[in-house]
Amino acid sequence: MRSLLLLAFCFTLLVAAGPISYGTQTGTKTLQSELKEVIEYAVEVSDSKYAKCNPSNAELPQAPTPLPSPSSGLRLAHIAIGRGTQNYTCNTGNSTAAPVAGGALASLFNVTCLVIDSPALISNLTQIALDLPIPFTPEVDDAAEGFYGYSGEHFFLDTTTPFFNLDTATHQYGTGAFKKAAASNPPTGSTVGPNGQGNGAVPWLKLTAAPGYGVQKLMEVYRVQTAGGSAPKTCAGQDKNIYVPYSAEYWFYA
Repeated sequence: MRSLLLLAFCFTLLVAAGPISYGTQTGTKTLQSELKEVIEYAVEVSDSKYAKCNPSNAELPQAPTPLPSPSSGLRLAHIAIGRGTQNYTCNTGNSTAAPVAGGALASLFNVTCLVIDSPALISNLTQIALDLPIPFTPEVDDAAEGFYGYSGEHFFLDTTTPFFNLDTATHQYGTGAFKKAAASNPPTGSTVGPNGQGNGAVPWLKLTAAPGYGVQKLMEVYRVQTAGGSAPKTCAGQDKNIYVPYSAEYWFYA
């Protein structure tokens, strides 16, 4: 069996389930049972049981005010959990100023088949992931060679152009630069931040391919099931650069 970061990540989840409180939830036997399912899934993935699955069977989560549907002719190509930070800048000389969005940085982990197999389980995973340390990038670790669960990286080319790189040494899912097409407030009760402390979950988004970046395989992306990531209301007491932990599901259409 290959040594997979996803498997280590899932074991970390199980260990964390005891003492950590997830918003209004605690590390109960029910939560540990759900995490056990994630671990079993990771083991099966490493044994290639889920080497192939049909993404067309997955149902895109809907916000209270639904986002526009995927464009005609596109198909669901990949689903990933993103864990990282939403980044902001502050005018430290003006305590009443609002932080300005400056992009995001996140590692992405493949949950395509898990969403299809256990949709109820995956709906809790962004909440759980937010309480864990930001993961390292598997591509710089020798033990990650052949790692199935690592999808790639999410970052910004500038303050308004998100980019996703899902091409690695072991797979080529695609890359793409995007622009915001639509936003919707997250559901009431969404996780506000790590350990239930924070400024709220960032909005759900629909992104479409940004013009001027050439031909790209990935054409639309949805950010859903968000947890954390919102900036404080003002810059009072904040550093010039603010990094707010967040997690989200990303649905990629090609």
